[in-house]
Amino acid sequence: MTTLSADATMAVIGTGYMGGGIAQTFALAGHPVLVADATLEQAERAVERLVAEGAAHEASGLFPRGAPATLRERLTAATLEEAASRAAYISEAVPESPSLKLDVLSAVAAAASPEATIASNTSAIPIGELARGVTGPERFLGVHWMNPSYFVPSVEIIPTEATDPAVLTGSVDLIRAIGKVPTVVSDSPGFVANRLQFALFKECTRMVEEGIATPDQIDEVVRNSFGFRLPFFGPFAISDIAGLDVYAGSIATLERDYGERFAVPAVVREHVDAGRLGMKSGQGFYTHGPEDAERVRAYRDTAYARLVQLRADLAEREPRFEG
Repeated sequence: MTTLSADATMAVIGTGYMGGGIAQTFALAGHPVLVADATLEQAERAVERLVAEGAAHEASGLFPRGAPATLRERLTAATLEEAASRAAYISEAVPESPSLKLDVLSAVAAAASPEATIASNTSAIPIGELARGVTGPERFLGVHWMNPSYFVPSVEIIPTEATDPAVLTGSVDLIRAIGKVPTVVSDSPGFVANRLQFALFKECTRMVEEGIATPDQIDEVVRNSFGFRLPFFGPFAISDIAGLDVYAGSIATLERDYGERFAVPAVVREHVDAGRLGMKSGQGFYTHGPEDAERVRAYRDTAYARLVQLRADLAEREPRFEG
């Protein structure tokens, strides 16, 4: 696979919430999509559901105008073998069971053209492990969409050592062309997004177990503190803005009470010892020019003010959770 045409046929194997959203995304971006599940009847029901969902989202302003007609035209139910044999790109999106995925990937590989790309949407299973189910592993890689797949921009692209570089490049180009943000990451359990997400969740549950805070208190703090900044700046950018020396001092305080798991990371200590303190010194994890501080401040203040307004606009719709 190199560059796919704008109307190349896609296949999505698995019609659950993730697979359905992937199929909708491809279809609304201009691709015919063959949708398959355990049976043809399940796939047919899924197409009807996705079209109806498209109508509801159009009415709410979440999908573009004409989305239901587009989905009706471009989504077609098929058997797994038919979908795999006719598609230039195949997205496996069955439930997160290694044995099930291996069985499905084996069947897909047997039916697919040798030129077709086979992509597995998995949240945490190493792609090298799944590659064992694919004949011709050079055409295989991980393509991890986030939930809900139509709305969340990030898609992690995970090649294995066997993945053809042209397949990797073609997949990145395809995901970018349909409006997503592809990021190539290494093959490791959980990849980047879920390793970080579950590390945060583990510390949250530890605080609940220790009686430090309740789930609602933790959620409130996260949403209104560092979580408030994360739509605009990632952790490394935030640390450079704050100052790596500030981070090192704060982490050292935590280490005194919580032990080795909060030790100052070696890379942070190296930067601080070398005087690379972040934006204020011109170098941290990133290189910063003399005008960066003012530009970042202006962007930050505008972005945060608009997010405050957006949250106010959505306040009446905000779900309330009770413990």
